[in-house]
Amino acid sequence: MKTARQLLAAKAKHETISVTPTASVYQALQMMADANIGAILVMEGEKLVGIFSERDYARKVVLMGKTSAGTPVSDIMTHKLLCVPPNATTDECMGLMTEKRIRHLPVLDGDKVLGILSIGDLVHEKMADQEFTIDQMAHYIYDQRLPSAH
Repeated sequence: MKTARQLLAAKAKHETISVTPTASVYQALQMMADANIGAILVMEGEKLVGIFSERDYARKVVLMGKTSAGTPVSDIMTHKLLCVPPNATTDECMGLMTEKRIRHLPVLDGDKVLGILSIGDLVHEKMADQEFTIDQMAHYIYDQRLPSAH
């Protein structure tokens, strides 16, 4: 089973994209659209202070009658973060995301941000792992059916 660090290393786009808390919601949305991502880390220098997601936008801007250009990310970002260490397993990450109903999980080594995993990253890895297991089982069954060379 892979760890969060291994999953981050295997991601095609390993670059961590972030905004400052003072950035407008519009700026954050533009960066997310450009990178084709559903959430962005909110950083003050090297310190992770929050996460902003499409869900935050839908619930805290659109439904509250705010404007994306006039609202800073800090007003609507999720402040209470769930994070995992780099040695967290795929199953641990998936379990946490399922239990807490979140779609994005920052990976921190101490206070240092290593990246962010999405539920899609974890599902992709789980499917690849299952395909590998099925392939191994199929080879085992096939090998058992071959006549012995004795």
